Amino acid sequence: MKFGVVVFPGSNCDHDAFHAIGHVLQKPVEFIWHQSENLHDCDAIILPGGFSYGDYLRTGAIARFSPVMSSVAKFARSGGLVLGICNGFQILLEAGLLPGAMMRNSGLRFICRHVHIRVEETNSPFTNAAKKGQILRIPIAHSDGNYNCEEATIADLEKNHQVLFRYTTPDGKDDAAGNPNGSMANIAGICNRERNVAGLMPHPERAVEAALDSEDGLVIFRSMVEALVGAAKATA
Repeated sequence: MKFGVVVFPGSNCDHDAFHAIGHVLQKPVEFIWHQSENLHDCDAIILPGGFSYGDYLRTGAIARFSPVMSSVAKFARSGGLVLGICNGFQILLEAGLLPGAMMRNSGLRFICRHVHIRVEETNSPFTNAAKKGQILRIPIAHSDGNYNCEEATIADLEKNHQVLFRYTTPDGKDDAAGNPNGSMANIAGICNRERNVAGLMPHPERAVEAALDSEDGLVIFRSMVEALVGAAKATA
Protein backbone atom coordinates (compact mmCIF):
# COMPACT_ATOMS: atom_id res chain seq x y z
CA MET A 1 0.00 0.00 0.00
CA LYS A 2 1.05 3.60 -0.49
CA PHE A 3 -0.31 6.87 0.85
CA GLY A 4 -0.11 10.22 -0.89
CA VAL A 5 -0.16 13.57 0.90
CA VAL A 6 -1.18 16.46 -1.35
CA VAL A 7 0.77 19.69 -0.88
CA PHE A 8 -0.97 22.97 -1.73
CA PRO A 9 0.61 26.42 -1.46
CA GLY A 10 -0.11 27.22 2.18
CA SER A 11 -0.37 23.64 3.46
CA ASN A 12 1.29 23.46 6.87
CA CYS A 13 0.29 20.04 8.18
CA ASP A 14 1.56 18.03 5.22
CA HIS A 15 4.75 17.00 7.03
CA ASP A 16 2.73 16.07 10.11
CA ALA A 17 0.57 13.71 8.05
CA PHE A 18 3.68 12.34 6.31
CA HIS A 19 5.28 11.70 9.71
CA ALA A 20 2.19 9.94 11.06
CA ILE A 21 2.06 7.56 8.11
CA GLY A 22 5.72 7.14 7.27
CA HIS A 23 7.45 7.27 10.64
CA VAL A 24 4.84 6.28 13.23
CA LEU A 25 2.95 3.64 11.24
CA GLN A 26 5.93 2.97 8.97
CA LYS A 27 3.90 2.72 5.79
CA PRO A 28 5.01 3.99 2.35
CA VAL A 29 4.01 7.61 1.76
CA GLU A 30 4.98 10.39 -0.61
CA PHE A 31 4.13 14.02 -1.23
CA ILE A 32 2.04 14.99 -4.27
CA TRP A 33 2.40 18.58 -5.50
CA HIS A 34 -0.87 20.41 -6.20
CA GLN A 35 0.03 20.99 -9.86
CA SER A 36 0.48 17.29 -10.52
CA GLU A 37 -2.28 15.30 -12.18
CA ASN A 38 -0.47 12.07 -11.33
CA LEU A 39 -1.34 10.41 -8.01
CA HIS A 40 1.66 8.06 -8.37
CA ASP A 41 -0.37 4.87 -7.92
CA CYS A 42 -1.25 5.74 -4.35
CA ASP A 43 -3.90 3.68 -2.61
CA ALA A 44 -5.05 6.46 -0.27
CA ILE A 45 -4.87 10.24 -0.54
CA ILE A 46 -4.69 12.72 2.34
CA LEU A 47 -5.55 16.39 1.90
CA PRO A 48 -3.78 18.01 4.86
CA GLY A 49 -4.52 20.99 7.03
CA GLY A 50 -3.22 24.50 6.55
CA PHE A 51 -4.24 27.59 4.64
CA SER A 52 -4.27 26.60 0.96
CA TYR A 53 -3.80 29.68 -1.20
CA GLY A 54 -3.97 31.80 1.95
CA ASP A 55 -7.67 30.96 2.41
CA TYR A 56 -8.50 33.79 0.00
CA LEU A 57 -12.16 34.00 -1.07
CA ARG A 58 -13.15 31.11 1.19
CA THR A 59 -11.30 28.26 2.81
CA GLY A 60 -10.57 25.71 0.09
CA ALA A 61 -12.28 27.76 -2.63
CA ILE A 62 -9.15 28.15 -4.76
CA ALA A 63 -7.54 24.81 -3.94
CA ARG A 64 -10.52 22.97 -5.43
CA PHE A 65 -9.33 24.19 -8.86
CA SER A 66 -5.77 22.84 -8.48
CA PRO A 67 -4.92 20.32 -11.22
CA VAL A 68 -4.48 17.56 -8.63
CA MET A 69 -8.12 17.84 -7.56
CA SER A 70 -9.39 16.54 -10.89
CA SER A 71 -7.33 13.42 -10.30
CA VAL A 72 -8.45 13.20 -6.68
CA ALA A 73 -12.09 13.42 -7.76
CA LYS A 74 -11.59 10.71 -10.37
CA PHE A 75 -9.76 8.59 -7.79
CA ALA A 76 -12.63 9.04 -5.32
CA ARG A 77 -15.25 8.12 -7.93
CA SER A 78 -13.35 4.89 -8.58
CA GLY A 79 -13.53 4.00 -4.88
CA GLY A 80 -10.13 5.26 -3.74
CA LEU A 81 -9.75 6.34 -0.11
CA VAL A 82 -9.57 10.11 0.40
CA LEU A 83 -9.23 11.79 3.79
CA GLY A 84 -9.44 15.56 4.24
CA ILE A 85 -8.15 17.02 7.49
CA CYS A 86 -9.17 20.56 8.52
CA ASN A 87 -8.34 22.61 5.41
CA GLY A 88 -8.48 19.33 3.50
CA PHE A 89 -12.06 18.86 4.73
CA GLN A 90 -12.87 22.39 3.59
CA ILE A 91 -11.42 21.61 0.15
CA LEU A 92 -13.52 18.44 -0.15
CA LEU A 93 -16.64 20.48 0.64
CA GLU A 94 -15.76 23.15 -1.94
CA ALA A 95 -15.04 20.45 -4.52
CA GLY A 96 -18.43 18.84 -3.92
CA LEU A 97 -16.90 15.55 -2.83
CA LEU A 98 -18.67 15.94 0.52
CA PRO A 99 -21.93 17.79 1.25
CA GLY A 100 -22.21 21.02 3.22
CA ALA A 101 -20.04 24.08 3.80
CA MET A 102 -17.84 25.67 6.45
CA MET A 103 -18.57 29.01 8.10
CA ARG A 104 -16.69 31.11 10.64
CA ASN A 105 -16.55 29.72 14.14
CA SER A 106 -19.55 30.85 16.14
CA GLY A 107 -17.26 32.84 18.46
CA LEU A 108 -15.53 34.48 15.45
CA ARG A 109 -12.14 33.52 16.84
CA PHE A 110 -9.38 31.14 15.82
CA ILE A 111 -9.44 28.12 18.14
CA CYS A 112 -6.36 26.00 18.85
CA ARG A 113 -6.78 23.40 21.59
CA HIS A 114 -7.62 19.80 22.27
CA VAL A 115 -11.26 18.78 21.95
CA HIS A 116 -13.14 15.53 22.42
CA ILE A 117 -14.93 13.77 19.58
CA ARG A 118 -17.08 10.65 19.71
CA VAL A 119 -16.86 7.92 17.08
CA GLU A 120 -20.40 7.58 15.72
CA GLU A 121 -19.89 4.89 13.10
CA THR A 122 -17.33 2.11 12.70
CA ASN A 123 -18.44 0.77 9.32
CA SER A 124 -16.10 3.01 7.36
CA PRO A 125 -12.47 2.71 6.23
CA PHE A 126 -11.64 5.61 8.55
CA THR A 127 -13.16 4.24 11.76
CA ASN A 128 -13.13 0.44 11.48
CA ALA A 129 -10.33 0.14 14.08
CA ALA A 130 -12.29 2.21 16.60
CA LYS A 131 -15.17 1.30 18.88
CA LYS A 132 -18.57 2.90 18.43
CA GLY A 133 -18.97 5.54 21.09
CA GLN A 134 -15.20 5.77 21.67
CA ILE A 135 -14.09 9.24 22.80
CA LEU A 136 -10.98 10.61 21.12
CA ARG A 137 -8.96 13.56 22.40
CA ILE A 138 -7.61 15.37 19.34
CA PRO A 139 -6.56 19.00 18.75
CA ILE A 140 -8.28 21.52 16.49
CA ALA A 141 -6.80 24.65 14.92
CA HIS A 142 -9.22 26.65 12.78
CA SER A 143 -11.25 29.81 12.28
CA ASP A 144 -13.74 28.32 9.81
CA GLY A 145 -14.79 25.02 11.31
CA ASN A 146 -18.49 25.67 11.77
CA TYR A 147 -20.07 22.93 9.64
CA ASN A 148 -23.37 23.95 8.07
CA CYS A 149 -25.82 22.47 5.58
CA GLU A 150 -29.53 22.34 4.88
CA GLU A 151 -31.74 20.47 7.32
CA ALA A 152 -32.54 17.95 4.59
CA THR A 153 -28.82 17.24 4.22
CA ILE A 154 -28.49 16.66 7.96
CA ALA A 155 -31.38 14.21 7.73
CA ASP A 156 -29.66 12.38 4.88
CA LEU A 157 -26.34 12.27 6.76
CA GLU A 158 -28.08 10.75 9.76
CA LYS A 159 -30.18 8.34 7.69
CA ASN A 160 -27.17 7.06 5.77
CA HIS A 161 -24.90 6.91 8.82
CA GLN A 162 -22.47 9.40 7.31
CA VAL A 163 -21.68 11.30 10.51
CA LEU A 164 -18.43 9.70 11.65
CA PHE A 165 -17.46 12.04 14.49
CA ARG A 166 -19.26 14.47 16.81
CA TYR A 167 -17.87 17.01 19.22
CA THR A 168 -18.64 16.04 22.79
CA THR A 169 -17.76 16.85 26.36
CA PRO A 170 -14.98 14.69 27.88
CA ASP A 171 -17.61 12.30 29.21
CA GLY A 172 -19.23 11.90 25.80
CA LYS A 173 -22.23 14.21 26.01
CA ASP A 174 -23.00 15.91 22.69
CA ASP A 175 -24.37 19.14 24.11
CA ALA A 176 -23.32 22.71 23.37
CA ALA A 177 -20.59 22.61 26.01
CA GLY A 178 -18.54 20.23 23.88
CA ASN A 179 -19.05 22.07 20.59
CA PRO A 180 -16.11 24.46 20.03
CA ASN A 181 -17.26 26.15 16.82
CA GLY A 182 -21.06 25.96 16.49
CA SER A 183 -21.17 23.12 13.96
CA MET A 184 -24.67 21.86 13.19
CA ALA A 185 -25.56 18.70 15.10
CA ASN A 186 -22.12 18.86 16.74
CA ILE A 187 -20.62 17.42 13.54
CA ALA A 188 -16.82 17.07 13.57
CA GLY A 189 -16.46 14.72 10.61
CA ILE A 190 -18.49 13.05 7.87
CA CYS A 191 -18.10 10.69 4.94
CA ASN A 192 -19.79 10.36 1.57
CA ARG A 193 -22.54 7.83 0.90
CA GLU A 194 -20.05 5.43 -0.64
CA ARG A 195 -17.96 5.74 2.56
CA ASN A 196 -14.61 6.10 0.78
CA VAL A 197 -14.26 9.89 1.18
CA ALA A 198 -14.16 11.49 4.62
CA GLY A 199 -13.35 14.82 6.18
CA LEU A 200 -12.92 16.03 9.74
CA MET A 201 -11.85 19.31 11.30
CA PRO A 202 -9.76 17.92 14.22
CA HIS A 203 -6.14 17.01 13.44
CA PRO A 204 -5.50 13.27 14.03
CA GLU A 205 -1.96 13.67 12.66
CA ARG A 206 -1.21 15.89 15.66
CA ALA A 207 -2.25 13.13 18.07
CA VAL A 208 -0.14 10.13 17.11
CA GLU A 209 2.55 10.04 19.81
CA ALA A 210 2.64 10.31 23.59
CA ALA A 211 4.90 13.35 23.26
CA LEU A 212 2.01 15.13 21.54
CA ASP A 213 -0.20 14.59 24.61
CA SER A 214 -2.48 12.15 22.78
CA GLU A 215 -2.18 9.11 20.54
CA ASP A 216 -5.91 8.95 19.81
CA GLY A 217 -5.52 10.10 16.21
CA LEU A 218 -3.74 6.88 15.30
CA VAL A 219 -7.02 4.96 15.27
CA ILE A 220 -8.07 6.85 12.13
CA PHE A 221 -4.88 6.12 10.22
CA ARG A 222 -4.81 2.52 11.44
CA SER A 223 -8.36 2.13 10.20
CA MET A 224 -7.27 3.24 6.74
CA VAL A 225 -4.37 0.77 6.81
CA GLU A 226 -6.68 -2.07 7.84
CA ALA A 227 -9.14 -1.12 5.11
CA LEU A 228 -6.40 -1.20 2.48
CA VAL A 229 -5.08 -4.54 3.74
CA GLY A 230 -8.60 -5.96 3.63
CA ALA A 231 -9.17 -4.67 0.10
CA ALA A 232 -5.86 -6.20 -1.06
CA LYS A 233 -6.79 -9.59 0.41
CA ALA A 234 -10.20 -9.45 -1.22
CA THR A 235 -8.66 -8.96 -4.68
CA ALA A 236 -5.78 -11.40 -4.20
